[in-house]
Amino acid sequence: MKIHELQPGIGASRQAYRKGRGHGSGNGKTAGRGHKGQKARAGGGVRPGFEGGQTPLYRRMPKRGFGRKRFADVYAEINLHMIEDNFNDGDVVNMESLEKAGLIRKKFDGLSILGNGELTKKVTVEATRFTKSAAEKIAKAGGKAEVV
Repeated sequence: MKIHELQPGIGASRQAYRKGRGHGSGNGKTAGRGHKGQKARAGGGVRPGFEGGQTPLYRRMPKRGFGRKRFADVYAEINLHMIEDNFNDGDVVNMESLEKAGLIRKKFDGLSILGNGELTKKVTVEATRFTKSAAEKIAKAGGKAEVV
């Protein structure tokens, strides 16, 4: 076989279907567009995804994809009243001691101490960050606020 003898297989190619060439062709007059209406006009029709004014599927579905929230640090947040209830004078409050006390159950990137509640015990608190009020209350009770 030579390159000029190549041809498509039998039934593989069809002649173009000519629209609007008389009713004898089976596709004359309106050429398969029906009568009137937006889809019958030249350049007519709606954009992809349009659902007749109903909120389209791509807007009804929840957003997906890249987000920075996945990579953000998650801190365990502990209030002073929790330290007051679960620790004694002279104790060291850190991630390990909070886990033993049952105040933290899962793995966190750091420890954040919040100033809600009162503290009367002298404790050393080792945390990643403190609120101003928490640091003041710890110092006022005679304890230490150490940033780790």
